[in-house]
Amino acid sequence: MARTLSELRTQIDAIDQDILRALNQRAALANEVGDIKRLEGSAVFRPEREAQVIDNLQRANPGPLKNESIAQVWREIMSACRALEAPQRVAYLGPKGTFSEEAALRFFGSSIEHVPCNSFDDVFHAATSGAAQFGVVPVENSTEGVVTRSLDLLLHTPLHIVGEISLLVRHHMLRKSEGLQGIEVVLAHPQALAQCQQWLSKNLPQAERRAVASNAEGARLAGQNPAWAGIASERAGSQFGLHTVAHAIQDEAFNRTRFCVVCLPSVLPAPQASGRDCTSLVVSVPNRPGAVHDLLTPLKTHGVSMTRLESRPAKSGQWEYFFYIDLQGHSSQAHVQAALADLQRLCAFYKVLGTYALAD
Repeated sequence: MARTLSELRTQIDAIDQDILRALNQRAALANEVGDIKRLEGSAVFRPEREAQVIDNLQRANPGPLKNESIAQVWREIMSACRALEAPQRVAYLGPKGTFSEEAALRFFGSSIEHVPCNSFDDVFHAATSGAAQFGVVPVENSTEGVVTRSLDLLLHTPLHIVGEISLLVRHHMLRKSEGLQGIEVVLAHPQALAQCQQWLSKNLPQAERRAVASNAEGARLAGQNPAWAGIASERAGSQFGLHTVAHAIQDEAFNRTRFCVVCLPSVLPAPQASGRDCTSLVVSVPNRPGAVHDLLTPLKTHGVSMTRLESRPAKSGQWEYFFYIDLQGHSSQAHVQAALADLQRLCAFYKVLGTYALAD
């Protein structure tokens, strides 16, 4: 005999009470873990440990909950328990409502202390000075390529990369009133304007495209003038009470942005190997024939795959370049260690930017 709606709700209420008791038991144990960590002087946040917990749960998941939902739920549980030990202060390009904030919440969960910043430079400064423990910055977009300012700052600061997030980016046209009529100015971060240029040329060819510090800042400004519109996320639209007058206007349907989580090594040492890791470094080589080709030899010799190679001018006036390299594997693995040692001997400049688990 089928159960009634009332009976089902009674069962759900009872299960919710069981879940609540179990969550508080977990939180109490997390507090004990925090006490031990404080005595040992070890880090509160261990991203590789949290990734392992989620992976184990997903492997054991009998359904009907999807594994993606398992990850979201447990990330929030762990974020709330972690906040009992010490909330993480996380800097990102602000104001609230940016994709950088979304990436931070995706990585840390929502139980964090927000440190919104006006620029990428301010994010790095906050994480370097101690105003924030971590920073979250975009480093690469599938449509527009690398975020050059982030790469330059990784080179010149003591921060290292401890994690990454890959975010599917959906850009929406937001404004104070409904419809596209009467839009004179479109405001967004330069990257977003570039990612939506075909749509803008077709649908708003006469509108001025005005670059601002962040998409959320563009949305905030659009709320002050009915003739202005911003390109931003749904979160930004909700934040500033704007109408979404055009959905998903990015030129590439599967537009993704890769974000990196950075901090001082004293805040969090390099995460331990997870089995799906990346090692990032920046190098320069003497300006001689075949020097760049020689960089590849140690990788081939030791069986290490290179997944990314980008060049940036060294700004020395001598046509010299820094090369940003991503390698598959963790720097603690023997074959990666051997390749890095041989590679370092070939370089005029060599810096490991971080070794960390790959994004899902």
